[in-house]
Amino acid sequence: MRAARWWALTGSVGLAVSFMAGTAAAAATSAHPAPGSHRLVLNGSLAPAQARAHPAGSVAATSPVSFDLLLSLRNASGAQAFVRAVSTPGSAQYRHFLTDAAWESRFGPTTASVSKAESWLRQQGFTVGSVPKDRLFVSAQGPASTVEHAFGVKLGYYTVNRHKVRLASTAMTVPSSLSGAVSGVVGVNQYLAVNGLTRQAGAQAAPAASPSQEPAPPAGFRNPQPCSAYWGQKIDTKDSDSLYKPYTHPLPYDICGYKPGQLRSAYALGASATAGKGVTIAIVDAYDSPTLLADAQKYYSLNDPSHPLASAQFTNVPPATVGNESVCAASGWFSEQSLDVESSHAMAPGANIEFVGAQDCFDSSLLAALQTAVTSGASVVSNSWGDTLGDLLTDASTKTAFDNTFMLADATGVSVLFSSGDFGDNFGISGIAAPDYPASSPFITAVGGTTLEVNSAGARAAEYGWSTAKQVLCTSKETNCGSATNPAGALAWQSGSAGGTSYYYTQPYYQAGVVPSALALRNQALFGPVPLRVEPDISMDADAQSGMLIGETQTFPNGVHYGQYKLGGTSLASPLLAGVIADANQAAGRPLGFLNPVLYKAYTATPAAFNDILPPANPLSAAVIRVDYLNTVNNSAGYAVSLRTINYAGPETYCDGTGNCATRNVTLTTAPGFDGMTGLGSPSAKFIATLSKF
Repeated sequence: MRAARWWALTGSVGLAVSFMAGTAAAAATSAHPAPGSHRLVLNGSLAPAQARAHPAGSVAATSPVSFDLLLSLRNASGAQAFVRAVSTPGSAQYRHFLTDAAWESRFGPTTASVSKAESWLRQQGFTVGSVPKDRLFVSAQGPASTVEHAFGVKLGYYTVNRHKVRLASTAMTVPSSLSGAVSGVVGVNQYLAVNGLTRQAGAQAAPAASPSQEPAPPAGFRNPQPCSAYWGQKIDTKDSDSLYKPYTHPLPYDICGYKPGQLRSAYALGASATAGKGVTIAIVDAYDSPTLLADAQKYYSLNDPSHPLASAQFTNVPPATVGNESVCAASGWFSEQSLDVESSHAMAPGANIEFVGAQDCFDSSLLAALQTAVTSGASVVSNSWGDTLGDLLTDASTKTAFDNTFMLADATGVSVLFSSGDFGDNFGISGIAAPDYPASSPFITAVGGTTLEVNSAGARAAEYGWSTAKQVLCTSKETNCGSATNPAGALAWQSGSAGGTSYYYTQPYYQAGVVPSALALRNQALFGPVPLRVEPDISMDADAQSGMLIGETQTFPNGVHYGQYKLGGTSLASPLLAGVIADANQAAGRPLGFLNPVLYKAYTATPAAFNDILPPANPLSAAVIRVDYLNTVNNSAGYAVSLRTINYAGPETYCDGTGNCATRNVTLTTAPGFDGMTGLGSPSAKFIATLSKF
């Protein structure tokens, strides 16, 4: 194999930003005078060189551009210092949260800054849109030619993570009259967020919708038998023992999809229908499934009738309009929404759920939806989406816009969770090892994934790190491979809990002394001996082979109707944890707020509050057999029989599309204590009681 030419990092990565590392530091973005002009350069508005490595055409002058003009906090360092004080056990200000209004008046941008920004935008010919009540940005839109003139840039299209996106070719500038009022721009540079759903590679796309229609329900998907209702229920005894050597024969079939009661009992939450009562969980996704509530209610009537989701428990905040349905794979977000609502309700059946939909999957739209969720009265916000490689590729202006929103949430007692992603350290899909964003932000809790084994009694029998390699054993008209002795395909890494060491954020104070130096200093070739932020922070079930059974309206060959199938990914782990945190808020009688300082403190004081996720004693027995319909819905085309590994730590290969490939071992693995795949571990039976003491 020839060596792959992946992007070189040396000399092209900015110095890591010190957020909450010991003492608070200034915000990453700011403005400084452009040499020889009366304009200010908006630091952080230029996408990193790696993102601009593959030009893909010019942007038409009339192409519409929607963006947010990011306004400066009146006291950014004070806002960061307050987050630390209000979130750290033992501090005099611990959990003395501010109201939204108090935060706005103390740290938020001034009304004068809003007026300045709106006036300048109108002068440039933009249509000025809404301003959120926290005044963190001003929305605007206009043609690309107006954007180029106003910000002194040239726009172009670039291929980033196999998507065509718009980026500015140089740093953006604004008039010096906006000094102190404006600090950045979000949305001119496009970053496409993806959700982390894992059901089966090769699932069919939903029928396309016309621009004037709502996205169609996703393409139908069903899981055939054999699969197990609990771990180890059914064993593959029909296939040859030589078919999947060196793995132990026989292996169990994977799970048909855990039901809510199994997940509650496995994580020792009990069966109370009032768990989480009085707490609101907000869920942020793109788009808005018209059958979201009806599907969830039908699902619970079929699978957990003693814990129904009442209409009074559910609030829907839909987007005013939708767009970019094709590039965002809009119908796939419907599945994400069903998973998020049904899994969070599973863990906190008494909690209220607020769904907030964004108009599309771009960061500027999701930021607006996130701000709505943070200021809506919810005390837990779950987000199962992120920018792949975003820690490295997303510009600093966008990071600052999100981090300002996270600081608002932290200061006002809102716990914000993000799924860590589904592709390990991202090497296997990009040739670069770098975390996703916003999961790498030190102001939120990043949730990784595990493979959860629930036995016939509903107990947690075992739990390993989620890292899956797949080997197709055969395709057949039967659900087994008959007399076949050689597998049809090679074993290859497929997906797993994401995480890694940041290229942007230094180590937050709460990780010091807990995260091993080998992880915190992984990027020292670029930054020297400077400890950096490592994520995920905590994990829950995510492996599709141990995933959750969900129900939603889908598009089947015989029409559109409700159906059920198993689904996984860290898209499952984040809302599961959101439900657990809602239960913990109820137990504590108050919101926990920003979780990370408490999680790491609890880990140090009471390690038994977490399940330490360790490698399996016998890796060659850590696998399952999975059967899928080749056409995803029925047996008319036959079946695919595959082996799926658990806690895989072997080689993975990246190929750049031109025949250049590189292979190396998976870097995210489980180990005693904090590890790069699962963080602190998963919540144990003592988790809620321990958190309630702080």
